[in-house]
Amino acid sequence: MNLHQLRYAVALAEELNFSRAALREGVRQPPFSQQIGKLEEELGVRLFERTTRQVRLTPAGEAFVAEARASLAHATRAAEAARRVGRGEAGRLVLGFVGSATYFTLPKVLRHFRTRYPSVQVELRELSTAQQAEELRQGLLDVGLLHAPLAGLAAEVLTTRTVAHELLLAALPAHHQQATRTSLPMSALATEPFVMFPRRHGPALHDEITALARAAGFQPRIVQEAVQMQTIIGLVAAGIGVSIVPASLARQRRADVAFRPLSPAARVVTLDAAWRTGDPNPIVRNFCSLLPTPPAHP
Repeated sequence: MNLHQLRYAVALAEELNFSRAALREGVRQPPFSQQIGKLEEELGVRLFERTTRQVRLTPAGEAFVAEARASLAHATRAAEAARRVGRGEAGRLVLGFVGSATYFTLPKVLRHFRTRYPSVQVELRELSTAQQAEELRQGLLDVGLLHAPLAGLAAEVLTTRTVAHELLLAALPAHHQQATRTSLPMSALATEPFVMFPRRHGPALHDEITALARAAGFQPRIVQEAVQMQTIIGLVAAGIGVSIVPASLARQRRADVAFRPLSPAARVVTLDAAWRTGDPNPIVRNFCSLLPTPPAHP
C-alpha cells in the first residue's frame, strides 16, 4: 500500500468513474485500474463494486476511504512540516546572551525574528561570554550574543560577527561625590573599590576595563565580584563600589545609580553574535541574516 493507491481510491470514491478518476490523477486508465485491483488484493476485500453502468463503494470501501483521506491529509501536513523546518521557518532556537544585550540589541532582533518566523520556538538563556562559548562549542546553544574576541578552542570552532558598538561608562552610586560631574577621567576612580565580574566569565570585556585602569596609572581594587551585569549594577547602587560597564546599561535609568561618560571617551567594546562555523541549521542561518550591521563607530 502506498500514497498513490490511497489517492487513487479517494479519487475513484469521489468520481465513481474509472476514466474520470484516472484523468484527475493524471494517469492512463489501465494502470489506474491495476493499482485499485492490487490495493484490494492486498487488503483482501472489495472496496468498489463495478458494473457495466456504475461504480459504487462497498461498506469496506467507505471505511477505507474515510481513513485514506485522513492519512493523505496527515501526509500532506508531514511534508509541509518537513519543508518548513528545512527552510528554517519552524523548529527551535536556543539563544544565549549577556546581560547588556537585553537593553537594546536583543529586544530589537527578537521582535524582528519572531515577526518573520513566528513558528520558531526561541529559548533564551542569560549566560556569561565564557559560558556561552563553551555551550556553543558543545552544541547546547545555537547562537550567542557575547563579547568577542574568544579564546582557546572556542575561537577555532565558532564564527563571530559584531552586531553593536558601545562605549564604556562609569557606574557610580547616586550619592557618590564624583556623580555630580558630567564626565570624569578614569584616574578619578583610582582609589575607589570596584565591583567586577570574574575574568574567566568575560575575558575580552574584563581586559578592556583593566587596560583603561592601567593606562590611567592604577590597578582596579576589586572588592566584590558578580557574574551578571544586573547584579553588578545592584551592588553599585548599594554602595559596595563603582564599576565600568557597557553604555547600554544606562538605559535602566535607575535613580540610585549614576552613569557617567569617561573622558576622554573610553575604548569601544563590541557585542558580537557567535555560532558554530558551518552549522547546517537553517534557523541559525535565518536568525543571523537578521542581525544588524553596526556603523564603524558608535
